[in-house]
Amino acid sequence: MAKISKYQLIDPAKSPIFYGYIILVMGTLGIYCSIPGQTIGVSVFTDPVKEALGLTRNQFSNAYMIGTIASSLVIGRAGIWFDRYGARYVAFFAALVLGITLFLCSWSAQISSFVEQLLSIDTWMISFVVITLLFFLLRFAGQGVLTMASRNVIMIWFDKNRGKVNSVSSVALSFGFSSSPLWINALIDGHGWQQTWQFLGLGLLVFSIFIFIFYKVSPESHGLLPDGAKEHLVDKENSKPAAKQYTLGEAKRTRAFWMYGLTLAFNSFFITGLTFHIVSIFATEGFPKEKAISIFLPGSVVAVTISTVFNFLSDYLSLKLYLYLMILGGFFASVGFLFLSTAIGVPMLIIGFGTLGGFFAVLNAIVWPRFFGRSHLGSITGKVMSFLILASALAPSIFSLCLSVFGSYKMVGYLGLAFLLFLGVGSLKANNPQ
Repeated sequence: MAKISKYQLIDPAKSPIFYGYIILVMGTLGIYCSIPGQTIGVSVFTDPVKEALGLTRNQFSNAYMIGTIASSLVIGRAGIWFDRYGARYVAFFAALVLGITLFLCSWSAQISSFVEQLLSIDTWMISFVVITLLFFLLRFAGQGVLTMASRNVIMIWFDKNRGKVNSVSSVALSFGFSSSPLWINALIDGHGWQQTWQFLGLGLLVFSIFIFIFYKVSPESHGLLPDGAKEHLVDKENSKPAAKQYTLGEAKRTRAFWMYGLTLAFNSFFITGLTFHIVSIFATEGFPKEKAISIFLPGSVVAVTISTVFNFLSDYLSLKLYLYLMILGGFFASVGFLFLSTAIGVPMLIIGFGTLGGFFAVLNAIVWPRFFGRSHLGSITGKVMSFLILASALAPSIFSLCLSVFGSYKMVGYLGLAFLLFLGVGSLKANNPQ
């Protein structure tokens, strides 16, 4: 864990309330500010940007996929930076890079034209390469580093109440993320896609200053304890040894790391593929566009309800139960996907992907510090983040490939059931290594 900086404008030890609650607010805002680098934030810009760059939808999608895959290959390094330098510096530079990248994105058409004139060639490849590089920076800084650092800093400041505070953060982010396409689209309609990206970039640059001021490494670095405890509570009759602080190498040698990580990756794969192709998926089963889009609201209600209740209960219940409930949600989603045209199809799909999303919000935050300690949290969550980003990058192409090869998306459902069966069996001994 990084050492405390000598240059602090705010001393957490002098805060009138436990400083972890300030970290909770700022960390949640940090994750929210990653929206421009998330799929939900980029997708709103697809049509105007691809037209400005002269790219087809497939070319634009492939650029996004390549940039995302490339970011997944290097995100693990950011986790090591987190452990070495702390959330304050890592999140600060991530927000800075994301803000600058958004300005570059707004100038992507001009950059492409300049390069074409410089090289005296006229080809779509120039625009393709430019936007691919920008997507790499967006995904790496936004979806990857800023999200990871902001989530981890919250988890580091809490221990026994980790589930409760994650519940508050998850609910706020669920509503914040789900509403973001509306206000981003309104900005695009009112000011154009270029100025909208500039507005977002300016917001990130301003928020990076707040990160530098308010993000702190850990409570221990300031003479405090997690949860605002006055002293370490020890049950003399049933005293437990201190939690082992696993390195990434040690964590990777446990079954729990792989089973939980792959289950979370399945969620990223399924939800991204479903969201990306939702209109086409429903159209192949004879449903209109309105029916396809209508599933997201009830699905979000299921996800928010589950994340709220089970985040709170996670301080008292075994996370292995959560793992199996999440796998069960995947089964519901896959079966609903296969029988979409029947009466049970849509309800099962809604319950399934809502359950996946709800437990994802719990496990992705809670499991890593509880199972492997806080000392190497950055490198461990950075590796897991690479699974999630890679899965989300591959999903749209694999869904599309199933449609083009088999004439429908149903093969995705069968593949999902097979993978979930593997996870269910493999997780039988995926116990807490502590």
